[in-house]
Amino acid sequence: MASTLDELDIKILRALAEAGQPLRPKEIAERIGEDGRRVAAKMRKLVRLGYVQRLEDGRYEITEEGRQAVQG
Repeated sequence: MASTLDELDIKILRALAEAGQPLRPKEIAERIGEDGRRVAAKMRKLVRLGYVQRLEDGRYEITEEGRQAVQG
C-alpha cells in the first residue's frame, strides 16, 4: 500500500509524525514548504488510504498505518 504514496504524501506524513500532535493543512504546508491548497488536497487522499484521520476541528493526525508507511 505504501507504494501508492508519492514524495509529497511522505513529507506530509513525516511532518505529522514529527509534530507529535494534530495539525491543520496550513501548518503542515508551512513545516514542509509547500502550498497549503496542495497539502489540503493531499489530506483527502491520505484519509481515504487510512494514513491520517481528520478531527472535528479540522486538524489531522497520523494513524498507526501512516507511521508504519513512513518508517518502513
